[in-house]
Amino acid sequence: MAQRHEFDWPDRLVIGTVGRPGERTFYLQARAGERLVSAGMEKEQSAALAEKLDEVLDELMVQDGNPFSVPAEAPTALDDHEPLDGPVVEQFRVGMLSLGFDPSTAQVVIEAFPLVEDSPASLLESEPDEPAEVLHVRIPVGAARSFCKRTREIVGAGRPICPLCFAPMDPEGHICEPPEGLM
Repeated sequence: MAQRHEFDWPDRLVIGTVGRPGERTFYLQARAGERLVSAGMEKEQSAALAEKLDEVLDELMVQDGNPFSVPAEAPTALDDHEPLDGPVVEQFRVGMLSLGFDPSTAQVVIEAFPLVEDSPASLLESEPDEPAEVLHVRIPVGAARSFCKRTREIVGAGRPICPLCFAPMDPEGHICEPPEGLM
């Protein structure tokens, strides 16, 4: 049976990083009181989660009369610019995310499942194994908008992109390699 890390209306749900640009490790972190769970993520997963979550909120907002009171922008009162809560201990590495909405509570539901290393034998199994863990978080729509805003800021705070070769530029210097086909 899977270990479920349930957070219903957590005190905090954020994407944050540890390390300097170019060497950052991303985390999805949920906290309720003293209980803290940090799941390691990729930068691209973090960006995709914020993008898809914003799309869900936009779709809900344009329903007749905006019945769930979805804000068009992140409420300023919910801005969170604090670092991750410590100690940051990776509970598991995220492999798959699921996103949903519960209209009975007007809450967004985010589930994170661990990365599973496939062995050749497991690829032949007809029924996949139940994940060992799952992080299950439910947050209201305003908090979801703020989560998206913060995530975009965190993802965008990395190394700047070279306008010529589109590769990340290191602070120590950058040797621009033109993209293939342009020489």
